[in-house]
Amino acid sequence: MKQQSIFDYINVDGFSSTPKYIQLANCIQEAVFSGKIHKDKILPSLHELTYHLEISKDTADRGYRYLRKLGILSSIPGKGHYITASNFAKPHKVFLLINKLSTNKKTFYDTFTKALGDNVAIDFYVYNNDFGLFKKLLNTRREGYSHYVILPHFSEGGETAHQLINTIPKDKLILLDKNLNGIERGFGSVIENFKKDIYKALEKALEPLSKYDTIKLVFPHNSYFPAEISQGFRLFCQQYAFERKVVNYIKDEEISKGQVFICLDDNDLITLIERIKKIKLRVGVDVGIISYNETPLKKYILNGITTISTNFEQMGLQTAGMILNNKMQQIELDCTINLRSSL
Repeated sequence: MKQQSIFDYINVDGFSSTPKYIQLANCIQEAVFSGKIHKDKILPSLHELTYHLEISKDTADRGYRYLRKLGILSSIPGKGHYITASNFAKPHKVFLLINKLSTNKKTFYDTFTKALGDNVAIDFYVYNNDFGLFKKLLNTRREGYSHYVILPHFSEGGETAHQLINTIPKDKLILLDKNLNGIERGFGSVIENFKKDIYKALEKALEPLSKYDTIKLVFPHNSYFPAEISQGFRLFCQQYAFERKVVNYIKDEEISKGQVFICLDDNDLITLIERIKKIKLRVGVDVGIISYNETPLKKYILNGITTISTNFEQMGLQTAGMILNNKMQQIELDCTINLRSSL
């Protein structure tokens, strides 16, 4: 029988967005708790970690320092690092799967990890709105997690995503940003109400909107944005008698005085601003701009761009609270509109 090596328990996943030193520490922590690595066991040297895991010496050292901070590991000069604690409570281990990296997702992640604290292990993956990669990641990394936190947005495909997600125990599942039809009851969620949010946000902007006659929603073709945004936009325009249009390609769209553009995607926002400048229209006077999702720069571009945004800090706090309290809830986040000079 093949003798097991300590590297059967310690590994680093190149597909994961979790920092490698955290992955290293999480593996050792899990192996200690499960009894695969015992108290007083001498761990591999930094050189051995570098060779076997293909990580830098600084990464290996940082992982060991992180474990020392948790009180799991100590070191003796000239001898090496060894395990000093083995009777700690089993830590939560979270599988976090989101659609893409962005400023707002970073806000969520930073708040989420800070609220959970150092004793919660997180394996973090990004699937770039690709259902095929989403399916692969979820199918191949399924064991040993106390919770699965999933943000389901797909550019295309995804019609069977609910079937895949239904294989996860519902007392371990938390969905972010949007619910999916067909998910069996009992899971947690921290979501936006896209239809209601855009309607209510535009209502709060009714006074500055009233100097325009047409509102155009820039909704990229084959995007991951929920159709409910378009539905709420249409209802608002009908209720308050605005001419309306859903635009798939902003680079080809007519821009004229009296129009307001709502940009969901920041690339479309940049294209729109460049085109407005070329035809010498005044933003906030001749044409209006509303952008989805607050970022620090939008406070300053064009003396301030009006934004509609979900509170991603609250998303992080509420999600962490469900995990720490082991209590699944259905939470709907508030949406805000920040009125600025672009309107």
